[in-house]
Amino acid sequence: MKKQLLITYAMMIFSGSIIAQTLPEVRVNDGTLQGVDESGIKVFKGIPFAAPPVGDLRWKAPQPTQKWDGVRKADEFGPNPMQENVFGDMNFGTKKMSEDCLYLNVWTPSRTMDEKLPVFIYFNGGGLMAGSGSEPRYAGLSLARKGIVTITANYREGIFGFFAHSQLTKESPYRGSGNYGFLDQVAAIKWVKDNIAAFGGDPERITIMGESAGSMSVCALMASPLSKQLFHQAMGSSGSVLASRKILTQAEAEKTGMALAQKIGYTSIKDLRNLPAEQLMKLASIKSVPFYNIDGYFFTEQPANVYAKGEQAQVACLIGNNSSEMVPAFVLQGKPATIENLKPVVEAAFKLPADKVLPLYGINTDADIMKLPGYQLAGDIFIAYSTWKWIDMLKQKGTQPVYRYIYCHPRPDMVLKDKAAGLAGGVQDKKENVATPKIPGAIHSSDIEYAMGNLSTNTVFAWNADDYAISNIFESFYANFIKTGNPNGLGLPEWTPINGQAVDPVMQIDTNTYQKIDSNMEMRYKTIDEAVGSTY
Repeated sequence: MKKQLLITYAMMIFSGSIIAQTLPEVRVNDGTLQGVDESGIKVFKGIPFAAPPVGDLRWKAPQPTQKWDGVRKADEFGPNPMQENVFGDMNFGTKKMSEDCLYLNVWTPSRTMDEKLPVFIYFNGGGLMAGSGSEPRYAGLSLARKGIVTITANYREGIFGFFAHSQLTKESPYRGSGNYGFLDQVAAIKWVKDNIAAFGGDPERITIMGESAGSMSVCALMASPLSKQLFHQAMGSSGSVLASRKILTQAEAEKTGMALAQKIGYTSIKDLRNLPAEQLMKLASIKSVPFYNIDGYFFTEQPANVYAKGEQAQVACLIGNNSSEMVPAFVLQGKPATIENLKPVVEAAFKLPADKVLPLYGINTDADIMKLPGYQLAGDIFIAYSTWKWIDMLKQKGTQPVYRYIYCHPRPDMVLKDKAAGLAGGVQDKKENVATPKIPGAIHSSDIEYAMGNLSTNTVFAWNADDYAISNIFESFYANFIKTGNPNGLGLPEWTPINGQAVDPVMQIDTNTYQKIDSNMEMRYKTIDEAVGSTY
């Protein structure tokens, strides 16, 4: 018996040593990485793609990484970007938060590391002031199982990522400041292009994607001269930088940044750089989307002008938004849901008489405001119109297929007793959500877990068979597009690109997924665009 135990113990030790020796390793330009194996998928977390942007590198364009000797463990997420707890629906894969946050994560299904698989880079949402590539809802495990090398990448947010100042402009080699978060994204794509072959990926088949602020980022990356040649395809969900106002000039952004610096009691960039990151974050207290600007480097002109001239990245695109992006209470700012209270909001947003706009949504009485039409209006004011604008400009000036969708499925009931902990939207106030009746459609950010095949990572909601069926369809559309530039595939509804169509064919993703041509919606957007678009 004793002999048998010794044999068993020896086998366990031997087995453990074999496991340790067979952890996946890759050699990238800076050194060797050792990841982990998750059910046959090789996962490498916390890979540095730029130097830590700390000390004198705070508010500078991302700098090259340093090479390392030996084997660097890549089994844990790098720290999340500095951020306050702005959104109630965010959950992270690490508790660490640091200004030293420029890390990315790779999930690869490659066996031989030379298959040249399609590559997918996801940039997180969060209003450019929160979020992280460590969030479980963005995890790449499910897409990797479909044969795609999947990546999430952090970028600087809030005051660390989007802060312009005349002193920063003066010291910069390109005589610009701000947009550091966007520059981080460019650095991440460049790192992937230079290193992804080591993970079995094809550097010539890179698709970039983002939701909300991540979608805004993709729209921006398509327009920037620094990045528009670095990727093969693009995808976006709910957001663009083609909104109802022009992007700030460098001078305007500097003025805004200097006013903020003065408000928190500092006029010297040296003094601001000496502040601990936590203290700076608290003093700045960024609670809304920070300003980005025409810095002459990332943006050399208004992105709307780039798209209008057809000078954006000419790549196949798959872009959409959710059916009920925003709760009406958000745009009403706490006022009662009445036509009279809604009118000035509509006129300020769309530069049109409210009596001309509201009937386009089917809002004719106060009761209509808290139904689907009211959510559609609030969603358009918030982010859906700007998403349509991006899609429409691609339709007018793009040379590659553009596929458009609307995600319509409402989330199921919650499991948690404290419903405020899981209420969603990314931007809504949690108390407003608690008071809101069942949302008639898909609220902002509710599509992420479905599209990424990650419902199981969110334990807030009581997912049912319909949810998993929808997720399978949605993720299959994603996977097919990433692999081929075409979302169509066996067992899926036929999806026609919008190019050359008088009225957009739009895929409605729901329990019954089908393509719809909605002339009323098209008229609504065209009417708004005639007024708002003239401001560009």
